[in-house]
Amino acid sequence: MTTIAELSLSTDAFALAETLQQRPTLEVRVESVVAEGPDRTVPLVWFSNVDRSELEAALDADSTVDEYRQLLETTEAGQLFYRLQYSEAVSSVCSCVYRHGGTVLDAQISDGRWTLRLLFPYREGLSDAVAAIEDHGVRIDVKRMVEAGQGEDLETTAALTEPQQEAIAEAYRQGYYDVPREISLEELANELDISHQALSERLRRANRVLAGEQLEEPASEMATTD
Repeated sequence: MTTIAELSLSTDAFALAETLQQRPTLEVRVESVVAEGPDRTVPLVWFSNVDRSELEAALDADSTVDEYRQLLETTEAGQLFYRLQYSEAVSSVCSCVYRHGGTVLDAQISDGRWTLRLLFPYREGLSDAVAAIEDHGVRIDVKRMVEAGQGEDLETTAALTEPQQEAIAEAYRQGYYDVPREISLEELANELDISHQALSERLRRANRVLAGEQLEEPASEMATTD
């Protein structure tokens, strides 16, 4: 089922890191991201709260940007519109999305973090892309994950993955949530044949998703395959 997700990552670990360090008040909005093959990403970006000379000086010094070209003169609102070509380090993160069937719908910066809105034909592709990005040493937080419904509603709340469903169901059956607990984390992990660290993380993610649903707020982390 088609899945839309919002991923958050630090600006220090992604595109325009050095530009944003030099110009912390810079406002950035990505209009679209064009993938020229799986290894090249060409975003179209609006910049505001900066003049052209300051912006281009920062882009020249930014190791995450290989090339840039202004597409429109400054608008009445004082915005600058550029086509960028990211460096290989940034492109590798985007390539993880494209290689697993994903599309970048939009991206923006707030409070020192990028928020990427992505679309995947299958939820498994999203999980695989997140794992691949983290293999590059980039920490990802999934703020929201929704799936296209089959009825009039376009989106439904993300469900837990099968491993998380199994873990939380077994924890409940075995009395892990009882007071006092009927089983320890280590004992439960042995029952499920996984490490207690892996089980702790699996339960934490599952509980966070469920809590977000009950509070009618987007969960800050996706139910990944763990």
